[in-house]
Amino acid sequence: MLIFRRLLAVLLITMACAVPATADDAALRAIIAKFAIAKNFPATEAVVRELAATGDPAVERPLAALADGNLYSRKSDAAVFIGSETGKAVRLSDPLTGAEAGEEPKAAITKIRVNNGLRRTIRDVLGTLTLGSKDPGVRLAAAETMFANPDPEAIAALDAAIEKEAVASVRARLQQARAAAVLQSDLPDADKLAAIEIIAERGDRTALSLLTAYETRAEGPPRDAAADAITTINASLAIWAAAQNVWYGLSLGSVLLLAAIGLAITFGVMGVINMAHGEMVMLGAYTTFVVQNIIRTSFPGLFDWSLAIALPLAFIVAGSVGLAIERGIIRFLYGRPLETLLATWGISLILQQTVRSIFGPTNKEVGNPSWMSGAFQLGELSITWNRLWIMVFSLTVFFLLLFIMKRTPWGLQMRAVTANRRMASSMGIRTPWVDALTFALGSGIAGIAGVALSQIDNVSPNLGQGYIIDSFMVVVFGGVGNLWGTLVGAFSLGVLNKFLEPYVGAVLGKILVLVLIILFIQKRPRGLFALKGRAVEA
Repeated sequence: MLIFRRLLAVLLITMACAVPATADDAALRAIIAKFAIAKNFPATEAVVRELAATGDPAVERPLAALADGNLYSRKSDAAVFIGSETGKAVRLSDPLTGAEAGEEPKAAITKIRVNNGLRRTIRDVLGTLTLGSKDPGVRLAAAETMFANPDPEAIAALDAAIEKEAVASVRARLQQARAAAVLQSDLPDADKLAAIEIIAERGDRTALSLLTAYETRAEGPPRDAAADAITTINASLAIWAAAQNVWYGLSLGSVLLLAAIGLAITFGVMGVINMAHGEMVMLGAYTTFVVQNIIRTSFPGLFDWSLAIALPLAFIVAGSVGLAIERGIIRFLYGRPLETLLATWGISLILQQTVRSIFGPTNKEVGNPSWMSGAFQLGELSITWNRLWIMVFSLTVFFLLLFIMKRTPWGLQMRAVTANRRMASSMGIRTPWVDALTFALGSGIAGIAGVALSQIDNVSPNLGQGYIIDSFMVVVFGGVGNLWGTLVGAFSLGVLNKFLEPYVGAVLGKILVLVLIILFIQKRPRGLFALKGRAVEA
């Protein structure tokens, strides 16, 4: 008997829960049915707002279908369905559950018409509906949408959402959305002054555009408050713009550092002006292209690892070519800088034409792995993941090379040759092989620089030509052979370029930077951080 009573209690509770759900479902269907008898756009909009007033998330499906032009009514019984056209028929589904409801010929149904104004209304009410989502991210996105598209009719819904919101960041965005709606309403000036203060605290470009539009039609104290807020936001955005230029400059500096760091050690140790250095960068980029092509066709699941696979291969390819160039040509030209310059320039042309003959003259597509795609906001800074990872990578390469130079026997030998080649030779250091391995190392680093640059630049036979002049400027400005000078020089020139470009343009900006470097070299011929040696010429 006790078991029977418990089962009966459970059954009654279940029925009590089920009845309201059925009633709610019936009420929603009754409202949706009104779409079939709406004679014009205002009548359809009234039905949309009636559905939104229920606050039921289930109405998102029919409203989204209406916005997409996929809501239909059947002529025979005025029933409303979501439809998908397939040839001469339309496949129907239930507007609330999405369950299949058969097919009807096009002549037997009528599409419920929408216009742009109605679509905007649907977008706004959908934003209101998502305020009740369990996901804070969805609620935050809804608040952002409602801030950008303020609607006075949403104030009541926003008040209710603000009262229930427990997440501070979402609550702040909801308050900002409410403030934007207040500015569009006929509420008293006191409410609008408070709303202007809330929007001014946000301080971004969307807030600026809202206040600017409001100022043109406002009067009295609200107009003055809006003007003051606009001035404050403009000052704040000017600071953020300067910070954005600094970020762009550091990003460009990391690219220059990658391109120049290999040149810094070959130029410093060997005194060779290597005009083929840019082609080592190009070889690294094409190695990445080949690796990604193989992965796309044979191992598509490994695409996110394509750069990790390409890095050692690019180092080996470019390093091997560099070693062959040094052993085959450059070692016979030491002490003759003009001949070395002409020889390496000729090698660069040969390498370009070889790559052009193999891969063609057109740009090649190199994709970004998922972890290097997209961007994120830091305040008003827009930071792309590929540039951020390239900066991290360039600094990693720099400190790794610094460790090799300072903490390994080979690095000690390189520094000894740089300081005094004759004394190093007399102490038993095989300077020819130090030269060869140093040239191979510099070329290999240029190759892995090409892997990184393939993520932000076009991969073509002329890729390296865009970086060779800038690389030499970085090396000469920082101090020949000094890695710290290369780091400081790369980032300094990158930031200077980005601050000049908005005022004088990219080309004239580069010319001005070149002129400034020439003037600087007149005062400090050995660059920012000159190496000290014990040879007579040092």
